[in-house]
Amino acid sequence: MIKRLAKSIREFKLSTILTLCLMVGEVLIEVMIPFITKELIESIQLGAEIIDVIKLGILLVIMALLSLSCGSIAGFTGAKAGAGFARNLRHDIFDKVQTYSFENIDKFSTTSLVTRLTTDVGNVQMAFMMLIRIAVRAPLMLIFSIIMAFVAGGKLAFSFVIIVPFLAFGLITVARKAMPAFRAVFRKYDRLNESIEENVRGMRVVKGFSREEHEKEKFGAAAEDIRRDFTRAERIVALNTPLMQVCVYFNMVFVLFVGSRLAVVNMTPEGVAVISTMLTYGMQVLMQLMMLAMIYVMLTMSAESAKRIVEVLDEQPALENPANPVTEVKDGSIEFSDVSFKYSATAERYALEDVNLRIESGMTVGILGGTGSSKSTLVQLIPRLYDVTEGSVRVGGVDVKEYDMEILRDSVAMVLQKNLLFSGTIKENLRWGNPNATDEELVEACRLAQAHDFITSFPEGYDTKIEQGGTNVSGGQKQRLCIARALLKKPKILILDDSTSAVDTRTDAMIRAGFRSYIPETTKLIIAQRVASVQDADLILVMENGRIAAMGNHETLLRDSEIYREVYEQQTNGKGGEDCE
Repeated sequence: MIKRLAKSIREFKLSTILTLCLMVGEVLIEVMIPFITKELIESIQLGAEIIDVIKLGILLVIMALLSLSCGSIAGFTGAKAGAGFARNLRHDIFDKVQTYSFENIDKFSTTSLVTRLTTDVGNVQMAFMMLIRIAVRAPLMLIFSIIMAFVAGGKLAFSFVIIVPFLAFGLITVARKAMPAFRAVFRKYDRLNESIEENVRGMRVVKGFSREEHEKEKFGAAAEDIRRDFTRAERIVALNTPLMQVCVYFNMVFVLFVGSRLAVVNMTPEGVAVISTMLTYGMQVLMQLMMLAMIYVMLTMSAESAKRIVEVLDEQPALENPANPVTEVKDGSIEFSDVSFKYSATAERYALEDVNLRIESGMTVGILGGTGSSKSTLVQLIPRLYDVTEGSVRVGGVDVKEYDMEILRDSVAMVLQKNLLFSGTIKENLRWGNPNATDEELVEACRLAQAHDFITSFPEGYDTKIEQGGTNVSGGQKQRLCIARALLKKPKILILDDSTSAVDTRTDAMIRAGFRSYIPETTKLIIAQRVASVQDADLILVMENGRIAAMGNHETLLRDSEIYREVYEQQTNGKGGEDCE
C-alpha cells in the first residue's frame, strides 16, 4: 500500500529527501545540546577560566541556531512535499476514475469517490507530512537521547529501561483499541455525504413535498452516528495523556531521588550537572514517545483512508481496449446477436435477454416500453458503456469489443435521460461536442435543435453563463442544448434517451426534421414516451421485461402489437398516457 501511494510523490522527491536529511541534522544537534550544557555546568563548578565558559556558551548558541534553521527549512520543504504529494494523489485518483466503466462507478458510488478524493486524501497528506518530519525525528531523537543518557548519566539511565517498554506497550494497546472505531467512522462518512448529495440534488422535490424536517432528521442521525464513533475513539486515545504523565513523573522522581543520593554519597561536584542533563534527556525521551504515540494514532486513522484510496487506484477498469484495436468506425450499422446482459455477475436476473436486432446505417429507430423494460440498457451497450454478458454487439460490422473505446464513443453521440450541462458559457458547453466548431457551426446545430431562438433572447447570447448543473435554464432548454451539443459531433450513431420529453410536440417534430436534413447518414435511435415522437421511424421496437416484444413500422405494430396499439390509443384519444419511460 505504501509503495503504491509513494508513486504519487514524483517531482517532490527532492523536497521529501531534503526534509528527511534536515530532520536528521536537527536531531543530532539537539541531542548534543544537553551534553554540552552538562560540560558547561561542570566547567563552572570546577572553576574554569571565563574564556572557556564563553567558548562553550558560543558553541551552544551556534548549535541552537543550527537546530532552529534545520527545523524551519524542514517545515518549509515538508509542507511543499506534503501539498505536492496530495495534489498528485488527487490527480492520480481522478485520472483513474476517468478510466472506469459504469460498472466500476456503480461499485464505489459517487459519494464514496468524492469522500476518497477529499477527506481521505487530506488524512493521508497529514500522515505523509508526519512521516517525513515527526516520524523521522521522534525515533531518532528517542534512540540518540537514550544513548547520550547512558553516556552522560550512567546508572541513572536505567530508568528508561523500565519506562520505555511500559509506555510503548500502553500506547500501542490504546491505538489498537481505537483503530476499529476510526475505521468505522470513514465508512459512515460516505453515508453522510450521500445524504448531503441527495438533499442538494433533490432540493426542489424536498421543498415541493415539505420534507425539510425529515431531511434534517436523516442528516442529524448520520452526523450523530459519526459523533458517537469519534467520541468513543477519542476517549480511548485520551488515555495517552495520563499514561504519559505517569511516566514523566516516575522519571523525574527516579532521577532526582537516585541522582541526589549518588551525588551525596560520592560527594562529586558533577552530580548537579548529571541530574540536570538526565532530566533534560528524560523529557526528550518521553516527549518523543508521546510524538510516536500521536503518529501511531494518526497513521491508524489514515491507514483506513490510505486503504480506501489504494482500492480506487488498484481497481481495474471493467472495460479495456484490446491489444490491437480497430481505429475506424465504417458506418452506423448496428447488430445485436443473441445478446443477454446483467449488471453484475451475482445478479439473479438478466436486464436484457435474447436480443437479436439488425439496424442498417442511416435508419431512424424508435424505442418504446414501460418503466424497467431496459430501453436505456439496450442503447448503453452500443458505445460499450457496459459489456454484454452473452452474445455480441457489432457496430459498422465490427464487434464493439474490438474497437478503441475512444474511437467508438466518439462515433456515438448520446443525449441522456438526465441532461447535464457544466459550469461555463453556452459556447463552452456546446463545444464539448466539437472543440474546434466555428461560431457558424454552433448556430447551425442550435437552429436544428430549436435552441437558437431562446439563446439569442438572452442578453449575452451564446456567451451566457450556465450555472452548475444548468439550473438557470429550463428543462426543455437544457434538452435542446444537449441535442445541439450531440449534433456538433456529426456522429455515425445518435442516441436520444428520452431527451425530448420536456419539449412540446411541435418542437419535437421540428428537431426530428432537422435530423433528416442535417445528418441523413447517421443512425438515429430515439427512446421516447410519446408515440408521436417515433411513429415516422423506419423501425420501432417495443420493449417488455428486457426483451423485444415486437418490432416493425407504425402501421405494422398498430396491427400486430397489442402493447403498441394500447399506448397509441391512450395517447391519441386523450385518456392519459402510459409512462413509457
